[in-house]
Amino acid sequence: MNEPSIRGKAAAALLGLLVGGATGFLLTEAMGAFLIPVHDRAREGSDGTLPAAFIAVPVLCALIGAVIGAHRAGRPLRQNKGR
Repeated sequence: MNEPSIRGKAAAALLGLLVGGATGFLLTEAMGAFLIPVHDRAREGSDGTLPAAFIAVPVLCALIGAVIGAHRAGRPLRQNKGR
């Protein structure tokens, strides 16, 4: 009966998209800080997998965040009964 509106789910999905994208960006920055000095992958002869990962990781994290946000918006809030 306490079904969230489409607007509420969209807002939660947008928030999840932003948080997930920021998390993915931080993951790629951490990965880049580790890989470039240690493995010296910033040379001209790289095979292109590292730049693809720098694009794919934030996008995938943003999509996962949007799905989680929309899913959590559809669930009712838990109430502490008995406390």
